[in-house]
Amino acid sequence: MGEVEQPPVGGVEQFGQDEWDRLVAFADLIEQEGEKRGLVGPRELSRMWTRHILNSTAISEFIPNGKSVVDVGSGAGFPGLILAIVRPDLQLTLVDSMERRCDWLNYATSELGLENVTIRLGRAEDLASEIEADVVTARAVAALKKLLPWTMPLLKPGGSLVALKGIRVDDEIDDAVHVLRKYRAEWADVHVVKTFGSDEETRVLVVKKKG
Repeated sequence: MGEVEQPPVGGVEQFGQDEWDRLVAFADLIEQEGEKRGLVGPRELSRMWTRHILNSTAISEFIPNGKSVVDVGSGAGFPGLILAIVRPDLQLTLVDSMERRCDWLNYATSELGLENVTIRLGRAEDLASEIEADVVTARAVAALKKLLPWTMPLLKPGGSLVALKGIRVDDEIDDAVHVLRKYRAEWADVHVVKTFGSDEETRVLVVKKKG
């Protein structure tokens, strides 16, 4: 097992006591279970906070209060479980197509005492007739032209896709121009964010669906 990255100082002031305690507890769960369950590689533990937990918080400022959120391809819980922890005002549905990942998400949700989370086993593209949300989130799921057909049908009119993306996000937008039009995107904006506790820049892509 690799060396485990320690949480940054000042988390309580940044997120609040309950939220910070849950983030620390989640990091402990990942340390204990993540590699064993095939959720994270051993080297990821050395950058668990900067690369994964804190990186996932970058989307929070782009989601208004009290909204319904669907997180597609939730995997280990980035960003869905992190968002559920730091934003108790949101109602989240975490979607993953692998049963063992859903088992983990249910386990973590229960261990952390989260009451604003529902887990759905399945593929996002198969759930459009059952789920409609204000916001859809995604991290490291697919390039934008693939991601749009999976996520835009889950959005209410006027809703937003909020995705964590890499440095080539502008190229992804260029490649997806026709798909953006097909799925009634009003606009697509990229925001460069520096999260608490990390010096790394994170890119947040927001795609607005026409009302």
